Amino acid sequence: MTEKRWIYKPIPSTEKIKQVAEAINVSTEIATLLAQRDINTFDEAKAFFRPDLAHLHDPFLMKDMDKAVERLTKAISSGEKIMIYGDYDVDGTTSVATFYGFLKNVVYQNSASCPLEFYIPDRYAEGYGVSQAGVEKAANEGFGLIVSLDCGIKSKEKITWAKEHGVDFIVCDHHRPDDNDLPPAVAILDPKRSDCAYPYKELTGCGVGFKLLQAYCQTHGISQELLLPYLDLVVTSISCDIVPITGENRVMAFYGLQQLNSNPRTGLKALMQSASLAGKMDITKVVFGLGPRINAAGRIKHAYDAVNLLLTDNEEEATDFANIIAKHNTDRKGFDTNITAEALAIIEEDDFLKSAKSTVLFKNDWHKGVIGIVASRCIEKYHRPTIILTESHGHAAGSARSVPGFDVYDAIEECSEHLIQFGGHTFAAGLTLEISEIENFRRKFEEVVNRKILPEQLSPMIDIDLKLPLVEISDKFHRIMSQMSPFGPQNMTPVFVSENVYLHGKALKMKEKHLKINVFQEGSPAYTCVGFGMVEDFFEDLQEGKPFSICYTIEINEWQGRKSFQLMLKDIKV
Repeated sequence: MTEKRWIYKPIPSTEKIKQVAEAINVSTEIATLLAQRDINTFDEAKAFFRPDLAHLHDPFLMKDMDKAVERLTKAISSGEKIMIYGDYDVDGTTSVATFYGFLKNVVYQNSASCPLEFYIPDRYAEGYGVSQAGVEKAANEGFGLIVSLDCGIKSKEKITWAKEHGVDFIVCDHHRPDDNDLPPAVAILDPKRSDCAYPYKELTGCGVGFKLLQAYCQTHGISQELLLPYLDLVVTSISCDIVPITGENRVMAFYGLQQLNSNPRTGLKALMQSASLAGKMDITKVVFGLGPRINAAGRIKHAYDAVNLLLTDNEEEATDFANIIAKHNTDRKGFDTNITAEALAIIEEDDFLKSAKSTVLFKNDWHKGVIGIVASRCIEKYHRPTIILTESHGHAAGSARSVPGFDVYDAIEECSEHLIQFGGHTFAAGLTLEISEIENFRRKFEEVVNRKILPEQLSPMIDIDLKLPLVEISDKFHRIMSQMSPFGPQNMTPVFVSENVYLHGKALKMKEKHLKINVFQEGSPAYTCVGFGMVEDFFEDLQEGKPFSICYTIEINEWQGRKSFQLMLKDIKV
């Protein structure tokens, strides 16, 4: 077992905690959680607990938004053919469904002569980003405008070709740009541009597309109420692209979850039923219930299945698409399990790889659709930056994943002399290189990681909000804490530590893998705790009368109509 580091978030000053507690009449513990999230006044707390659509920024604060609206308006008013182009992952497919769906249903009012078409590149035949096949199709079939969503910021060559052949581009992206080498698009909407003063930088690709639609609605007097139903797609992108749940993302996620829980679109409803998702939808259920299924379409066959599912309003058709996608997801799990086992075996059998600070693995027959998942699985066992490569069209194509605190994009950028192309974010990236360059890249990447990574980044950590006496857990405490949702990056579900707890009765095994215990502190009632996969590591060490510490989140368990607190264990220290 790799021991996890318990990292406590800084505790704000006593004065600040008292100020927050008095301002909104909450306990010291709740006030601490809020102050840790930089919520210090009544107004800040009100904005946090009660997200308001009025808090969304003016879309015209984004660089090039005026140009984008002008060009989109011209295309629509003149009847030009418009191609809505998106990536094949969750963010890309939800982007396309949002943008295409809104234009078709609201702007063109489902006209039979609607000159719109959407395009998703084939992951295997075309690869990530704007493809040559895509721009050639647009030029050959008379499209005057392409709106690219969740891609395009690093597609200078393809966008130049399109421009030379009479096809304009509006780029809606959120990936890190090369500010010195932007594509020649009519408009480039990307809040991460260094010359973009937009107040919020962490939008998804779908979020950027939503802002363009918001700006179009403002310009043409279209009611925002017609755009809001698409927030169920926006929250799906926010959840699955693992962006911060702060600022505008928090507002859109809050209202998107309301939509998802009250009146989800037909396709998402069918997908929820297919995934057997019961109860209230939250960010976690979207990430683990909906995300893998939507992604599976592009990983195993083609993302068109996912877009068609998200666009349909026919229940029978939605059920058919959801069943197809469920089959893709089952296939994906098989590839994922087998390739992960192969990858871990390669590391185990190689002394250098076992002791390295990074992992770079290549096998020519690994399924390209799951290598990102496999990279994440490898990090669960070997906690270090990881790149998994496979052969695609004569090159090595790969996915990179990182560990908290380490910028894998910057590390890959330092190795760019060995690459054909790369792109991505701080903790996840994609790359392509010649197969003959793999060893050179592996050596350079290891050198860069070895030089830059901190020793503590190589062991898993748990971020802990605060130490909590068990006696403080109450209905009121949990009710107020729950209102801090939606939880996600930069506003994670609060994690607590309770020290000197004791077993109340014997530890139990569930399915031989999972741990179930009842614990108490002096003066507190007993609480049920569940630790998934913890039997092997902790079952033998837990003894009645012997104190230990638990790290956990708090949930409500409902059984036969009765509700009770259940502590979901993240770690134990004996």
